[in-house]
Order: sequence, then structure tokens, then C-alpha cells
Amino acid sequence: MSDTAEVSTAQALRKSPVARYIQLASLFRRRIDNGEWEVGTRMPTVEELAAQCGVSNMTIRQSLDILEGEGLIERYRAKGTFVTSRPKRDLWCEVHTDWSGLLIARENAEIEILSDKRDIELPFVEDQVGEAAPAYRHLRRRHSRDGSAFLLTDVYLDERLAGQVPEEAYTTKTAMRLVADIPDVKIVDARQVMTIGMADLETATRLNIPLGEPIAKVKRLAVDEAGTLILVANGLYRGDLVKIAVKLR
Repeated sequence: MSDTAEVSTAQALRKSPVARYIQLASLFRRRIDNGEWEVGTRMPTVEELAAQCGVSNMTIRQSLDILEGEGLIERYRAKGTFVTSRPKRDLWCEVHTDWSGLLIARENAEIEILSDKRDIELPFVEDQVGEAAPAYRHLRRRHSRDGSAFLLTDVYLDERLAGQVPEEAYTTKTAMRLVADIPDVKIVDARQVMTIGMADLETATRLNIPLGEPIAKVKRLAVDEAGTLILVANGLYRGDLVKIAVKLR
């Protein structure tokens, strides 16, 4: 690694609020994933990595502890650290970009309600469309498949409509489906916005992923014919499971 690269790595580590050993674990994981460090080869020594990244030997060891716990590396006394496997990525969780896709629940997925609050005011919504309802029902939900959580959602539903949704629907239907199935409700504006972020402590804990791991933030909005914002659904997807496929032609 060049002196310039060493400096830029050290500067980047200082800019982020995420712990340096977690940032380095992500950096090293990418090097394994893209083949820079191939399976079966020996990695640079702790001392070499510390010098390259501008951190202490202890910080490097902490990052390697994470990779070893994931089964990506093995460390041998007097021999060094060897790459044993690449990260496994099963990108089965597709974020749909069409209306019909937003109404379909994922096969074999379970929805758990973590909290349920009634008659609350809608928090700030960036790029809000429509007028806020007088009050909302707020549900925090966790979606899992085969025992592994892949999505956290905060669903805000117009309180005046919440009673028209069967209670079992809150644990079986997608957020958009909750309002789409309400009789006599016509949705005239529905939007979806995706951004990329990093998992904070609560999100990392709820989704069982490392702190600072990439997550996909998806915001969904629905407005009825009266111009009322009847639904806001903020979703946090595990970045290692998500894919987006858009048909262009």
C-alpha cells in the first residue's frame, strides 16, 4: 500500500463516528470478498496492517476477532492469519419497485409487532406529500425468515382508518397492503424512496448484524383522494440480503 493510501485510510477512519475496529472489519471483509485477499492466502501481519491503517495493534486484533468469529479467517501462532472463506451473501430479499410488488408479502416471512402506540402525532417526514392526519397508529414491526430478522419497520397509519384493518393483518400484510385493502379508500399518490445508511446500535441489535453495517432505508408514503397522508412506512433492510432489480425495457 502506498503512503498516500495509508494516509487516506487513516483520515477516513477518523471522520466516521463508528468505532475504528468495526470500520476496519468492514474494510478487511471487502478485501476478502473482492478477491484482494484470496482464500487460502496469508494476510499481512498485525503490525503491517496497523502501520498501513494508522491504528494500534490492538485495534487490528479487535477487527480480526470479528472476522474470525464470522469464519472468514483463522489465526495460527507463529504462522500468521489465513483467509479461509469469502463472505456468504444470499441476496434473496428483493425491494420491489412496482405497485403490485409492494402488496406482496415475502414467502415464509413472519412479522412480529415490537411496539404498538395509538393516537400519536406523526413525526417529521422528509419530503412529505399530502396533509398529515390528526393522529396515527404507530407499529414497530420486525420481519424474519427462517428465524433470521431482515427488516425493521415503523408503520404510521391514519388512526381513523386503523380500526378498519383486521388485527391479524398487522402481522401478515405489507404496510402498503394494509391501506390498499381498506374498503372505500382510494390511494391517489404512492411513493417509495431508498437511501443507504449504517446500522446504529438499536438496529444492529434488532437485526443481529454488526454495528455500522450497511442498511437500506426505504420510506413508503400513501395519500388518499382527500389529500391526506394515510400511511408512512419507514423500513430498515439488512444490506447483505437486499437486491433491487428494475426492468428498463
